[in-house]
Amino acid sequence: MTKLESLGIKRLESVHYYVHDLERSRRFYVDMMDFAEIGVSSDDLTRRGHQKSVAFMAGNCVVVCIAPEGEGGRAARFLKKHPDGVGTLNFEVENIETTFRLLEERGGTPIQDIERATDVNGGALAWFSITTPFGDTTFRFIERKGYQALFPGFLAHETPRGGSNRLGFQGFDHTTSNFQTMKPALLWMEHVMGFEQFWDVQFHTTDVGKEDKSHGSGLRSVVMKDPHSGVKFANNEPWRPFFKSSQINIFNEELRGDGIQHLAISAKDIISCVRGLRERKIEFMPTPSTYYDMLPERLKRLSIGTIDEDLNILRELQILVDGDGPHSYLLQIFLREASGLYREAAAGPFFFEIIQRKGDEGFGAGNFRALFESIERMQTT
Repeated sequence: MTKLESLGIKRLESVHYYVHDLERSRRFYVDMMDFAEIGVSSDDLTRRGHQKSVAFMAGNCVVVCIAPEGEGGRAARFLKKHPDGVGTLNFEVENIETTFRLLEERGGTPIQDIERATDVNGGALAWFSITTPFGDTTFRFIERKGYQALFPGFLAHETPRGGSNRLGFQGFDHTTSNFQTMKPALLWMEHVMGFEQFWDVQFHTTDVGKEDKSHGSGLRSVVMKDPHSGVKFANNEPWRPFFKSSQINIFNEELRGDGIQHLAISAKDIISCVRGLRERKIEFMPTPSTYYDMLPERLKRLSIGTIDEDLNILRELQILVDGDGPHSYLLQIFLREASGLYREAAAGPFFFEIIQRKGDEGFGAGNFRALFESIERMQTT
């Protein structure tokens, strides 16, 4: 296939996360994650859009939490069908006209024509959105030319409120989505978005040496990457046997459709970050102690050799390790899903991953099993 012209994506700029309870989101991001609250939607925008927005930022990560204000808004429509979840991914692009033209030529489905706004300092903003195979999650493409506000009608606080990113978050590393069947999404990302396949894995927990083979959880995962920006999407589907009990299928049932499972945030120093999060009472997916019993041998088998971190500290904090070459590895950990953190199903199955890369650009294939087995244990307790 001929290499497609780039859409000109620069980065994943922000996400729109639809929630029932903005105050609960504020407590999570500011008090627990040490994000700063950087602004809110104006009264006029809130009234016209029938929804209230509050934006939180740490490093280059911006999460806009949006709650309904009456009926008729996008948040209300999303939350009638789903629990809390990611409704829009916002990508900054180099040239909005080029992005729009290429997507339309390739069969993308714009929701509207390009819209534009200017600010009092002469800054310009242009944007449009498209539908996607990611359930009810849309993609928005944004071109900025000196426009300072996050979006028209956004009121930035004169001084950011709350957190100061003492945990060292840097930016969004990748987005992970779950599908009951992912091939249509992979083809769409290749032929419409111009992404390329970067990484893949498939496994099932029935082959992890446990005696009980009557149940298990499996997945197939394919990572697609934008060759221009490096933006990456990990895409999962359930894998037989026991399709219905796969964690991927359970996520889709809880979300009531395909969608974004988690966002990975890169950390400057994952050990100090996770220690700080645990002190703030953040809950993580537990990792079995046997994972750390086997870790020294696994590091040898993966040809990683020695790592910089103390294995006892990794065990204490339950941080996972994976890699594929001499002193080339990554460290990662997964927060508990929102419904578990809040003890409320309406909070949804979305969660965050924290990741620190030390030369490895993979996705922790060897850690998927530990995570899946952990989720299975939590669901049976």
